[in-house]
Amino acid sequence: MIIGIPKEIKQNEYRVGMIPAGVRALVEAGHKVYVQKTAGIASDFTDDEYAQVGAEIKDTMKEIYDNAVMIVKVKEPLEQEYELLHENQTIFTYLHLAAAKDLTLALLKNKVIGIAYETVQISDGSLPLLIPMSEIAGRVSVQVGAYFLQKENGGRGVLLGGVPGVIPGKVVILGGGTVGTNAAKMALGLGASVTILDINLNRLRYLDDVFGSRLVTLMSNRHNIEEQAGEADLLIGAVLLPGAKAPHLITKDMLPKMKKGSVIVDVAVDQGGCVETIRPTFHDNPTYEIDGVIHYGVANIPSCVARTSTFALTNATLPYVLELARLGSTLAIKEDESLRRGVNVYKGKLNYKAVANALNLDYTPLEL
Repeated sequence: MIIGIPKEIKQNEYRVGMIPAGVRALVEAGHKVYVQKTAGIASDFTDDEYAQVGAEIKDTMKEIYDNAVMIVKVKEPLEQEYELLHENQTIFTYLHLAAAKDLTLALLKNKVIGIAYETVQISDGSLPLLIPMSEIAGRVSVQVGAYFLQKENGGRGVLLGGVPGVIPGKVVILGGGTVGTNAAKMALGLGASVTILDINLNRLRYLDDVFGSRLVTLMSNRHNIEEQAGEADLLIGAVLLPGAKAPHLITKDMLPKMKKGSVIVDVAVDQGGCVETIRPTFHDNPTYEIDGVIHYGVANIPSCVARTSTFALTNATLPYVLELARLGSTLAIKEDESLRRGVNVYKGKLNYKAVANALNLDYTPLEL
């Protein structure tokens, strides 16, 4: 199979779809890999490194899309890539279609096979291709939150860890999954006072067992969310409904009750956000203010640590890429239930119910 790795064109996206070691594994398995020129530069991988392990370096994105049976990338195709997609081509990447109707319609029109990293799901319910980026996003969310709490960056001038004789800053985390757990690790490591809310009581029990009395756990409901938001110096949105649009847990009417100069980091922004007033931003201009509250809405947080992120992503995706290349997408989907769960669109049909519901489009079960 010919696998194409194009250069990411989303604003401030510095990751690349695969590290050279992953390309080597594909080449040694008998496949051809085309890598767009300078695709890995922002992650500190040179064209020579890819060429040395057997990749063919192509000058343009069009050459990649025209020749590749499967495209492996990081972020969803953008509008200038829509016309390059072709029938029966497999797109293996983060798609986040529940918040992207134009992209969904383009994928359907071009009759591609779209497998979303974020909805590949194994039997225990976990999302193996989302986990590594969620781990990074959770950790970075605390770093950027602490930065924007500094007075010169618009915040209220709070040091999350405090100092002896001064109370620490308060971090409130909505969601106790991978993002929330990793955010809690970082915030507790800095010495902050941390409260995490979730709707799953068993998850809260688990977090209490892991972190003990250092972490406050609360059931997620409107009363508790309102109360905790009003006390937060840093609020982190870490809500995930796999493949679906995130619910608005922080509503516009809550903002005036929050502290002036407090910071919201909504990691769920790529799924529409769990904060009603969030909108996507970029690393070069990541924040804006509403009612005195700093909003951070970067939708590709792990890109700021692109080299670490690209290694972590390839570690997770490569086994699936090898399987898709060995069997072909259709047979691999038939044989691997976790891949089958990752299929969002298949040759002109929308096969992920949460996306269909979010976008008010027709849903076709993949079995049909």
